[in-house]
Amino acid sequence: MHKMDELTMLGIRTLEMDVTNDQSVRAGVSKIAQEAGHLDVLVNNAGVGATGPLAELPLAEVAHTMNVNVLGALRLVQEVVPIMVDNGGGTIVNVASIVAWAPTPWAGAYCASKAAIQALTHTLRVELRPFNIHTMLVCPGSIQSNLGNSNSVRLSQHRWSLYAPYASSILERATASQTSSATPAHLLAHRVVQASLSSQPPTHLAFGYMTTLFHLLSWSPLWLRDLFMSIRFGLPRTSTSQDPACKPLSKKDT
Repeated sequence: MHKMDELTMLGIRTLEMDVTNDQSVRAGVSKIAQEAGHLDVLVNNAGVGATGPLAELPLAEVAHTMNVNVLGALRLVQEVVPIMVDNGGGTIVNVASIVAWAPTPWAGAYCASKAAIQALTHTLRVELRPFNIHTMLVCPGSIQSNLGNSNSVRLSQHRWSLYAPYASSILERATASQTSSATPAHLLAHRVVQASLSSQPPTHLAFGYMTTLFHLLSWSPLWLRDLFMSIRFGLPRTSTSQDPACKPLSKKDT
């Protein structure tokens, strides 16, 4: 919560809310509406990462990722929309990711959650139009954040079987977005604020390092995309079933 403390020092009022808890969301939104008298803009930016091969990633972690990244956003939407309707309109900003366009190996659960946000936002754009509620889908590229560190901490709790030979590649994926070229977060924040407060918010905003590359990948033939992803994330381009180095360890080996 130290980041929230920094905002408080700047004169910004903050409120702690657990997006995975219905009661917490309901109480938080109600408090804002009562104190402010209206609610003009909702930015769904809460999110967690999930790193690991889908065939072995614990389902509990997949479920948690979806609960925070997808259902968390929808909980806020369902609480906020009636208030915005009463106020005559508003703007809802949902933060997805460029991996919604072209999902990457070792982050399938996270990519799926961001693709779900993209689908929800496209649907809400049409469904909320009769109530003068605008929706804006934000797809950031590589943005400087604490996501890589958080991913690494969770990843350290897992031990792979089939994918043990790829452990180093999986670990590298956990922090792949946090390179020296990653876009500073305040630049993205400025663009989102500027766009969301305009009289006609854009329906889509893509911003940050690697957005152009992933846009091109999304339009590329699947064979080319698969080739790129395999090379980039340390996967073989052909079956390795005959390669002893890529077989899981047996009880005899251990």
